[in-house]
Amino acid sequence: MAGALAYGLGWVTGLAFLLIERENRFVRFHAMQSTIVFGGLCVLWFVGTAIPPIGWAISFFVIPPLSATLWLLLLFKAYQGLRFKLPYVGDIAEERS
Repeated sequence: MAGALAYGLGWVTGLAFLLIERENRFVRFHAMQSTIVFGGLCVLWFVGTAIPPIGWAISFFVIPPLSATLWLLLLFKAYQGLRFKLPYVGDIAEERS
């Protein structure tokens, strides 16, 4: 359950679980993956809003549905007890958790 909660509020709860959880590698993996994925998407959204009009289009029509889809997928997989790794990001999260 804690692995799924690491995705609850995106990078915020991911960071919180990284700071709180020291021993459970499953929870730390999901917390790190959440922090990297949703922190990166948050940064991309802010950068995109500063670049009109293509950045706006990406920020408002690509990033929100992508975030929602990833959030649901990762939350569901963590709740099932699976160590679901996204390409590239999952490897980084696994190394650092």
